[in-house]
Amino acid sequence: MAALDVTKKLHIYHTLYQLNLSFASVVAHCRTLQEAGVFQSKFARLYQGLAQELQSEINEDLLGTIHNAELEDWNRFSKVREAREKELSGPNDGLVHAQERKGVAAKRGKKAVRQQ
Repeated sequence: MAALDVTKKLHIYHTLYQLNLSFASVVAHCRTLQEAGVFQSKFARLYQGLAQELQSEINEDLLGTIHNAELEDWNRFSKVREAREKELSGPNDGLVHAQERKGVAAKRGKKAVRQQ
């Protein structure tokens, strides 16, 4: 999926919200009609189940697509943050991070030795 601008993404999420709200209304209205005696219980449950099955299928399909778009955005925008952090870091920050990684690696090595 091509990158979505923020307005288009907002519209997609809002539409998905409205769609799910509408399915919730269908389920509630079926319950109301069953309680009023217009639907037999088994038919109310059937129609509620059919509506919720369709809702789930639509959500699953859309969320898979949206998930991929969000991962792409996360990757793209994290590069912006990382570039800024690199710009702000001092000349000794690389040495500090290397020492921290070395300390973590040493601790992992000690844990591995103890577990054996």
